[in-house]
Amino acid sequence: MPELNRLMMTRIVATKSALDTAVFPDDRQVIRIAGDEVLIHPPVEDVTVDDPHAIVISDGSFAGVWLSDAESRALLSHSCEWEPPEKRPSFAQGAVGGIATKIIFEEDKSLFIVPAAMAAEFEERLA
Repeated sequence: MPELNRLMMTRIVATKSALDTAVFPDDRQVIRIAGDEVLIHPPVEDVTVDDPHAIVISDGSFAGVWLSDAESRALLSHSCEWEPPEKRPSFAQGAVGGIATKIIFEEDKSLFIVPAAMAAEFEERLA
């Protein structure tokens, strides 16, 4: 398994309606991890949402690795108890190797994202 690297992102916590109507850059991966929370990778400097109490911060608490479609399917076939989505592009989150994992599925590759504190453990479990 390739080494996971620290991922810098922008984290936005705001009302669901503010995130539903926000306009995010097309050249970024926007990961809706909860109704009121979004991660943007790579990070952005200027994001506005229609919520006066929104929290917009730089976040380096994740690590990730891109795997080819074949590599990600092989890894998930023996390390994942849930069914990954067949439709691409898509996003899913759940336990992989017993570690909370967020996955961005693109047509020919997938980005596996785990808490940075769990990166070494993730690599070890899935080696």
